[in-house]
Amino acid sequence: MNRRHLAAASVWVVSALTAACGTTTGGPQADAGPAPVAITTATVRRQPVVHTLRVTGTLMADEEAEVAAETNGRVIATPVERGSKVAEGSPLVVLAPLEAQAQATEADANVAQLEARLALAPGEPFDPEKIPEVASARASRDLAEADFNRIRSLLDQKVVSQAEYDQRRTQAEAARNQYAAMRNTMQQQYRLLEASRARASLAHKSLADTVVRSPFAGVVVERKISVGDFVTRGTKVVTVVKVAPLRLELTVPEQSVAAIAAGESVRLQVDAYPGRSFQGQVRFVSPSVRADQRSLMVEAVVPNRDGLLRPGMFVAAEISLPSSEPSLVVPSEAVETVGGISRVFVVHGDRVDEHMVTLGQVVGPTTEIVRGLNAGDMVAVSSPGGLSDGARVRVAGGTAGSPPQAPVSPRGNK
Repeated sequence: MNRRHLAAASVWVVSALTAACGTTTGGPQADAGPAPVAITTATVRRQPVVHTLRVTGTLMADEEAEVAAETNGRVIATPVERGSKVAEGSPLVVLAPLEAQAQATEADANVAQLEARLALAPGEPFDPEKIPEVASARASRDLAEADFNRIRSLLDQKVVSQAEYDQRRTQAEAARNQYAAMRNTMQQQYRLLEASRARASLAHKSLADTVVRSPFAGVVVERKISVGDFVTRGTKVVTVVKVAPLRLELTVPEQSVAAIAAGESVRLQVDAYPGRSFQGQVRFVSPSVRADQRSLMVEAVVPNRDGLLRPGMFVAAEISLPSSEPSLVVPSEAVETVGGISRVFVVHGDRVDEHMVTLGQVVGPTTEIVRGLNAGDMVAVSSPGGLSDGARVRVAGGTAGSPPQAPVSPRGNK
């Protein structure tokens, strides 16, 4: 009996230990593993993407002129300084006008004298027949010819002598010549009048040139003379630049030459105004590539109505390239970049797979995917607990622009 009881007790102990071991090592709780990570998802979709080319360049004045004096004279006023804003035609330098004024007055007097000699009113066209001397010579010619015609008829009738006939004929010929000579004289006088008018125009131009004016609206960069200086024709007095608009010279790599065309938009930034962008437009594309730099020179026009931009500023610019076929895009939050390597987690059931991707253009809240994904793939957008390849997930919903996803049932364990 003692042996039977001992064997039964041994069997019970073994059963109890086995049951206890089964309770701690088996069952659903042991197979559960880490809890699923709650995520939101978005669908990889295609949409048009405006690609941009990042280049650098320099701002330049649209126009720059070293304004020179066009007549001789002494400087009596300098109404501008460095940095002065001037309109087109604004005075830059004033020269003494006394000598030029006297020459203009003399020239006007000569013109008036000749006009009176020719009986011309200002603006009236020249007609030599209206000049009194010509009209008198014409009347004398007509009278002499009339007398000659009468004498010729009387000579046929043998009423007058041959001598009287010859005398009247000579008088008629002389009257005709006198009339022609007077017309020629008045023609010469009119040519003198034209020359006098030309000299008067030059005299008035010299008078107007005593005020040196700006050729365009802009900003004074440098004033080279002072009051009291004597300047001659051709002396440079002021440098003016036109800063609205500005020209932007960009250097484009050779491999991007085919993508650049006139009319494309340019967005630029300068260090002087961090975080602020300015707009421009491509105006000129060089027809040849620089052999020493293997690059292309592109010129853009940048409006500068507020005058914030200055010639000589260094520019970082983006040129909008022509639209291509729609590209794959995902929310930027779905992309994780570490050490220059970008990855995206694609959802398959209750697991995620890590995909290495090649990124393209960043467009607002989305990022272009060049390689590594397919249209229609479901990607994880948010992962508060972090994700890794093969991690279990629980889909909590979709992102903006993507329909909410139904929860995915966990796969059963064997």
